[in-house]
Amino acid sequence: MARPGYRLALIATALAVVVVLLGAYTRLTHAGLGCPDWPGCYGFLAVPMSEHKQNLAALRFPDAPLEVRKGWNEMVHRYFAGALGLVILALAVQAIRRRSQPGQPVKLPLLLFAVVIAQAIFGMWTVTLQLWPQVVTAHLLGGFTTLSLLFLLCLRLSGALAPLPAVDNRLRRFAGIALLAVVAQIALGGWVSSNYAAVACTDFPTCHGEWWPRMDFANAFNLTHHDIGPNYLGGLLYGEARTAIHLTHRIGALLVTLVLLALAAMLWRRGLGRLAGLLVAALALQVGLGISNVLLNLPLAVAVAHNGGGAALLLVLVLVNYRLRQPAHAARQTEPASVSNTKGQLDLPRA
Repeated sequence: MARPGYRLALIATALAVVVVLLGAYTRLTHAGLGCPDWPGCYGFLAVPMSEHKQNLAALRFPDAPLEVRKGWNEMVHRYFAGALGLVILALAVQAIRRRSQPGQPVKLPLLLFAVVIAQAIFGMWTVTLQLWPQVVTAHLLGGFTTLSLLFLLCLRLSGALAPLPAVDNRLRRFAGIALLAVVAQIALGGWVSSNYAAVACTDFPTCHGEWWPRMDFANAFNLTHHDIGPNYLGGLLYGEARTAIHLTHRIGALLVTLVLLALAAMLWRRGLGRLAGLLVAALALQVGLGISNVLLNLPLAVAVAHNGGGAALLLVLVLVNYRLRQPAHAARQTEPASVSNTKGQLDLPRA
């Protein structure tokens, strides 16, 4: 039976998916600076539409001409992100109020609230630091972190998953490694996106017709080389550095694929066929979308779906790790109640 707060957590998770996809859409439509200020847009709560407001916008930001469509792309993303923040605040408040109830997570909702505050700061820096790649990548990772933690909260509150049979520690450790590998690959994907390296290679499986083209790894991954101040819209790295970023992401994808296939095989051998099948399906979808991005020259719908596929793969790994670690947690939650000797009432275990 689902615990109190489950439906709100489910709504927040769905909202987080929308925010992640809108964030990808904003980046891919080059609308990250659609509004040059934060949290408003040219000093207004919405994109200025009237002639009077647009004239004011031109006076306030003469170096950032208004593009209405890009402005709305950015503001719609902010509206949904703001709504998500309010829902997470409500989850944190509910958790504090229900902290004495059995099975009520408290630390996780509070951690979520801290993460969403950090996300708001990174969202501001994304604009004020003019798409500085380090901040853009961190902001993307923060979005995926928020989604993952919300999904984990849903699992904790669902009460619908029966504990698995005993699972050996080797499988648990390997599942944890697989989760870290996916997180690292998502970070690489964020670096590809923030440096506009997605189309640095337009052929597959080779790059520029070669298996190992000329690349500049020193500048590609030199975090100190990206100075604060310039406008990074469109990226400032040259071809060989972008090629290095792109090809590193491909190599990472290959390694992650091997790790996840090995994990799926381990799950299958231990009789966890559904988890294995779900993992393989999410992996196949993501690999297919990644290849399509290259061969089709980054079509918007496929590129956004690739971000969504990364989120789906991450959530599957969160589910796998939760299920493999659930038995000990479930045992604590389902300990038989003891009878109080003084009041004759059930002494329920506290989470």
